[in-house]
Amino acid sequence: MKKTLMVAALSGMFATAAHAQSSVTLYGLIDAGITYTNSQDGRSNWQETSGSVNGSRWGLRGAEDLGGGLKAIFTLENGFSIGNGAAGQDGRLFGRQAFVGLASDQYGAVTLGRQYDSVVDYLGPLALTGTQYGGTQFAHPFDNDNLDNSFRVNNSVKYQSPNFEGFKFGALYGFSNQAGNFANNRAYSVGASYNYGPLNVAAAYLQLNNTLTSGVVSNSLGAVSSDEQGFTAAGRQRTWGAGLNYAFGPATAGFVYTQTKLNNLLGSNDDLRFNNYEVNGRYNLTPALSVAGAYTYTDGKLNGESPKWHQFSLQTAYALSKRTDVYLQGEYQKVVESKTGFTATINGLAPSSFDKQVAVTAGLRHRF
Repeated sequence: MKKTLMVAALSGMFATAAHAQSSVTLYGLIDAGITYTNSQDGRSNWQETSGSVNGSRWGLRGAEDLGGGLKAIFTLENGFSIGNGAAGQDGRLFGRQAFVGLASDQYGAVTLGRQYDSVVDYLGPLALTGTQYGGTQFAHPFDNDNLDNSFRVNNSVKYQSPNFEGFKFGALYGFSNQAGNFANNRAYSVGASYNYGPLNVAAAYLQLNNTLTSGVVSNSLGAVSSDEQGFTAAGRQRTWGAGLNYAFGPATAGFVYTQTKLNNLLGSNDDLRFNNYEVNGRYNLTPALSVAGAYTYTDGKLNGESPKWHQFSLQTAYALSKRTDVYLQGEYQKVVESKTGFTATINGLAPSSFDKQVAVTAGLRHRF
């Protein structure tokens, strides 16, 4: 009887140890809301929306302890619409993220797969469009700097450093995967951030090289998929930016600047440039109630024309629990000095037929 009890106890200990060395976590977020827009294709609209702030998703995240501070890691993350259940990212099973790699406490992490670029990783947390305090509809016009993750980088290898007393850096390279044309639809980026008490600063750079045929990406299996191109359908895209924020007790104020240049837009000789200036802030009125707002000024340039965008965005959110909150947010965008037909287009919504657009969303988010 004693031997039986001892074997059972030892078996339980070994099972516990094995479980501690390897873990898989199921996680997700669901964002659903009702949005009113004053103008979409010339008419007002009431619609049910998914991901007005944060894209709805579910995922699996795992780690296996390999000993000596080294572990194997992976993330598989699916995006979907809560409105109709359809998969996002053009129907991909794990369209938001899909990578595997090795991580070391001392040397950092190397991962391979479909991943975020360094602008998203390092600069994104300082802009409200890259956070829970604004998200999708707070994005800069057309999400021209990708801070709202309009595209991910396929075929990519990424390095992220450990935290050196507040300083972190990283780099990513996305392969074209095309024999004989190494640069046809490839991507690379670098970024760094530094945290010192209440101060956070970051900077990053991203470049995409796309060879176009009649304005279409000729290598659709490269670093950026053809269905995600949007304004990235250019001979070359370069995005860089820097930002900072500073916390004053329950308040945080920040500034982010990004510039995006697109050469040979849609296979033409046209070049397009965006300069984005975002001033943002947020304040926790109570542990459960927060307010956040941003003003973004975007200066564009296309063939001698200089269209400009002004966007004012405001959000308030109330936490019903640690995992569930309700929010109310609104955006106002106005385009000025546009001669070639740029109309107001709040990100995630159909464009206006005019130079102004207003949107208001009441929504619910649940995390698991």
